[in-house]
Order: sequence, then C-alpha cells, then structure tokens
Amino acid sequence: MSRIGKKPIPVPAGVDVKIEGSTVTVTGPKGTLSGTFNPEMLIERQDAELLVKRPSDQKEHRALHGLTRSLVSNMVVGVSAGFKKELEVNGVGYRAAKKGDVLEMNLGYSHQVIMPEIEGITVEVPQPNRIIISGPDKQKVGQFAAEVRGKRPPEPYKGKGIKYAGEIIIRKEGKAGKGKK
Repeated sequence: MSRIGKKPIPVPAGVDVKIEGSTVTVTGPKGTLSGTFNPEMLIERQDAELLVKRPSDQKEHRALHGLTRSLVSNMVVGVSAGFKKELEVNGVGYRAAKKGDVLEMNLGYSHQVIMPEIEGITVEVPQPNRIIISGPDKQKVGQFAAEVRGKRPPEPYKGKGIKYAGEIIIRKEGKAGKGKK
C-alpha cells in the first residue's frame, strides 16, 4: 500500500475544491489551479479532507496512487500558501534587476540576459544578487527557476554563477593546487 497515496490531504479554510470526474479544480487566495488525472484514480472529498483511492493493486495503479495524491496536494498548498524559489547571483559584476515584467541579468556575457515573466509566476529582485520566484503552481515555479539558473550555472572553481539559495557548490582546486613530484 502506498504510504503517500493513503495520506489524506487537508483542505484549509478559504480553499474551494471541485471534483468533476477526473478533473480537479482548486481555488484559493493565491489563484486557481486545475488538473486532469487518470480517470481510474478515485478522488473524494470527506469533510475538510481529500482522499485519493486506487481501484486495485496492479502495478500501474500503485504507481499512479502516490503521484495523483502528490499532485492534488501541491495544488491545494499552492493556492493557499504558494511556492517560492530563491536564487543567488554570485560573481564580480553579476547582477539582476526587474524592469516591468522582464528580468534583466548581467552575467559576464557581452550582452544582457533578458527573461520575460511567464503567466502565473511572480519575480522579485529585492537585492541585485537575489532573485525570488513565486507562484501557486509548483511545476511552473521550479521550471522557471531552473531556466534562470541555466543561463549561468555555478562553476566549481570560483563559484560564480546563479545558484539556488542554500545550494552547496562543491569547489575544485585550480591548476595551482596540483602536488609537485
């Protein structure tokens, strides 16, 4: 039995959940999310909780059980609390700024890197070396953060580049660190 799949999903006050067949629509203070899941998975509402059940113990149903529960849970958490990713920009002359709905970054290239905000995502730049990406959809927040990081991933020698807050970059010694024989 899936430990994740059988855990009930608490629905906080102020969050409305509509289940129409295999489509679940969740509305809350941060927005509205909708998702269509495998029609064999049974999603039910009991009082202030959602339960995901599977029809049998077949391998496919067991795999979908925990996945469906996680996705529905992320929708509920997203519209109530939201998700956010923090990025740090490290390097001499490396900085980020937000102009309108566009993120402009100087990352040591001969040109500025410009990334427009996507729908459903909010980008904040409280400091020139800090980027905060937030929104109700966990997948969109993570994907946009990965795309921003991908513009200049951290390198292992000096640690320059864009990294997630709290990410540990394993540093390497340069060519001067080689032992003499």
